[in-house]
Amino acid sequence: MPKFLSRGVFLFDTPPKIESFAAVVGEKEGEGPLGSCFDKIVTDSHFGQKTWEQAESRFQLEAVSYAVRKAGLTKEDIDIICAGDLINQCTGSSYGLRQLEIPFMGLYGACSTMAEGIITASLLADSGAAMRTAAVTSSHFSTAERQFRAPLSYGGQRTPTAQWTCTASGAVIISGITGKTEIYGCCVGRIADLGITDITNMGAAMAPAAADVICRYFAVSGTSPVDYDYIVTGDLGELGSSLLVELLAKEGIDISVNHRDCGAMIFDKEKQDTHCGGSGCGCSASVLCGYFLPALECGDVHRILFIATGALMSTMSVQQGESIPTIAHLVELRGSIK
Repeated sequence: MPKFLSRGVFLFDTPPKIESFAAVVGEKEGEGPLGSCFDKIVTDSHFGQKTWEQAESRFQLEAVSYAVRKAGLTKEDIDIICAGDLINQCTGSSYGLRQLEIPFMGLYGACSTMAEGIITASLLADSGAAMRTAAVTSSHFSTAERQFRAPLSYGGQRTPTAQWTCTASGAVIISGITGKTEIYGCCVGRIADLGITDITNMGAAMAPAAADVICRYFAVSGTSPVDYDYIVTGDLGELGSSLLVELLAKEGIDISVNHRDCGAMIFDKEKQDTHCGGSGCGCSASVLCGYFLPALECGDVHRILFIATGALMSTMSVQQGESIPTIAHLVELRGSIK
């Protein structure tokens, strides 16, 4: 059972394990610096479907299917699946995964959903409620732009602070039985809202939530940045990452050396014209599953903090002039030692 250290912060006495993982990305993501890391690159943004929304559903199904096959399992071996996305009512997940007939828990944490899913799946595995639980999320450039900003056909000008929503999905299978990477500890985030209303500046909106969850975990766990190979944030992008470093520095915490951001890693800013970097649920999920988990599994990296960040606004709240509440959830991952 988990050892609760403080509100929302806990360590596992017997850490659940990541048995398998997979990442499926679109063409632009495959052309980026991490292209060789992903299990599958899909060059058709419609993925053979009639709509972009159907395409995103297919991305999730493909990621889960890859993770199941890589572990030598079948869908019947997965007891519960925890999934979410950015499309209204998480339709990308429910429509994409319905044919698997796996007991389903729909989650919404915006771009923090991958960490939220891992935490939920870990608690299910650790409690004995499930032997194997999958956590998966996705995003698609065209579905997100159409829903949250403006139809692509408008040809609107992107601001310098804007990020590029990734067309991608990542899935992990969490087990109490086997796996080379352990889920050692977790910190459930608190909602942060500093009054930002600009939906093209997600990095600035989400950085305070990331800073809060990192500070809380360090304070309660008794660890510091030097204890980790990497402190990995979800998709703050270049601007949000620099703000996070500044916010933590004010608290006497220096992460400037070992901080990495999935949004800043997945694209080549200059060659791919993505402004501040990548974003979307699939951004951190695919980079975690394509880049960091393989490094943990083979022993090149031993210990990381994975902090997925999300903006919790809706199309309705933005139209009503509301500010943007944000969240960040943290997972400590430990891998093999060479």
